[in-house]
Amino acid sequence: MAGAGALALTAALPRAAWASPAEDAAEAALAEVGEALLSDYPENATTLGLDSGARAALRARLSDRSIAGQQALATRARERLARLRGIDPAPLGEAAKIDLDVVRTAHETALEGFAFPFGDVAVLNQNWSYRNAPYAVSQNTGAFIEIPDLLDSNHKVENAADADAYLTRLEAYAAVLDGETERLRHDAGIGVIAPDFILDKTLHQQRSVRGTPIATWGLVTSLARRTSSIAGDHGARAERLVTEKVAPAMDRQIAELERQRARATSDAGVWRLPQGEAYYAWALKAGTTTTMSPDEVHAMGQAQLRELQSEMDTILRAQGLTRGTVGERMTALSARPDQLFPNTDAGRQQVLDYMNGRITEIRTRLPRAFATLVHGNLVVKRVPPEIELGSPGAYAAAGTIDGSVPGNLYVNLHDTANNPRFGLPTLAYHEGIPGHVWQGEYTYRLPMVRSLLAFNAYSEGWALYAEQLGDELGVYEGDPLGRLGYLQSIAFRACRLVVDTGLHAKRWTRDQAIDWFATTNGSPRGDVEGEVDRYCSWPGQACGYKVGHSEINRLRSRARTALGDRFDFRRFNDALVTGGNVPLVVLGRIIDAHIAERRAG
Repeated sequence: MAGAGALALTAALPRAAWASPAEDAAEAALAEVGEALLSDYPENATTLGLDSGARAALRARLSDRSIAGQQALATRARERLARLRGIDPAPLGEAAKIDLDVVRTAHETALEGFAFPFGDVAVLNQNWSYRNAPYAVSQNTGAFIEIPDLLDSNHKVENAADADAYLTRLEAYAAVLDGETERLRHDAGIGVIAPDFILDKTLHQQRSVRGTPIATWGLVTSLARRTSSIAGDHGARAERLVTEKVAPAMDRQIAELERQRARATSDAGVWRLPQGEAYYAWALKAGTTTTMSPDEVHAMGQAQLRELQSEMDTILRAQGLTRGTVGERMTALSARPDQLFPNTDAGRQQVLDYMNGRITEIRTRLPRAFATLVHGNLVVKRVPPEIELGSPGAYAAAGTIDGSVPGNLYVNLHDTANNPRFGLPTLAYHEGIPGHVWQGEYTYRLPMVRSLLAFNAYSEGWALYAEQLGDELGVYEGDPLGRLGYLQSIAFRACRLVVDTGLHAKRWTRDQAIDWFATTNGSPRGDVEGEVDRYCSWPGQACGYKVGHSEINRLRSRARTALGDRFDFRRFNDALVTGGNVPLVVLGRIIDAHIAERRAG
């Protein structure tokens, strides 16, 4: 295997120095699956820094988002799954069995999603695998949201060939937009149209960009800026392509979204779609890697919220905040001047600087939590302003395997009132270190195919556990408001269990969901509105956080009980993170192996 992704370094489970013929065959098959996934989703080759050498052609390609393209993705996934099911796991070592199980499960889950005649299945697409969507385009799903940032943040431009590949992708971007528009028309024909409030946000985003001079678009200025010393007038060529190809394709997508807006209703949940109940069951399964029912998830959220708010009440009372519900007191705290940054560019920079400071500080504590450390290559930046309105409050994106491009921690700074100071430390730990960006670097030490697959419940469960590690490492000693921010963050995810299932299984309205969330958790209403809209367009995804976090803690309790004095906090955390991103049932097997190894040692 060429490139850094081929390096299979240390893993949670030992890999035999001399593999058996069966293991060699299995790993060769998995390597071929990895190459096939890069071919199907070439954007991932760029984000991971694997689009060079024998894979250089991938740098000029984008995934095919047309109807035919989606059908071809499903066909190839089905063929790969048949091959994976033909591999006998019996003669394999435990690490190879885990690799096989992970890759097979991802394909099985994806094919269950492809069976629905609508929506966007992202299970096998590393860049966006956390979200599956019933709508091909929405305020946070689709090429308009995803491709411009990919080209600006991840597509390297160091020479004329890189610039030419950028331009080829820019032309392909227009075709991708048209492919999505084709799917929008198809899905509307079978009764799948996004809610009116989702379409309003999506149209606002696209019209806002479309209304600005093309010469100022990031698609143009990014390339022009980075090719100023490269011959070829690439900036002018980009402007011409956007003018002649991309903008007209965007106009066609806007026109289709406007047609759908005329037919849309305000019903928020997927229950109203054809096969809506079955679709949500699949989305919930994909989001949690469990078979929990909506009722079970709903009840879990309510129970955990009561426990968390009891602890929050104790801290609030110690701070002299005694009047009103926990949610009301947290709302008041969020509005305190000492907790707010100015809603100006200078204030936005203060938010970024503050989060960078917290990440720098927690790095000094991590040797107490991990025996095996990674670098944590990270940049904190603002969500691009043109997509802020429909974007989450924060999110992370992977860096390259070789470290030449850092991971990105994006913060939505449309309104700094949505980011009170007391909540920022735990946000930095969740998205950055030791959360998503930190965890992602451990997967780079596994066979390449493992870096191309992720499971939402593990990813988000780990990120919540990373918040917990911050607390356990003492970051909130002497900072009771910061600890309130941490507890509110965990409670926020318990609320998600209630609201996501409420919208999609219990037929809550959007306003009902927003009101319940804002008053119950005391979160800023503007933040909550964006959250609820996200659950409408990514059903099931929001449930992965607390389900995954709860399972990690259950496994830790099991390991502590089983090992007694042999339990080692750092070694347990190593086992969790070095085994890579896995379904929760596989995580249980990894921890079982860890327990057995510690007992034997």
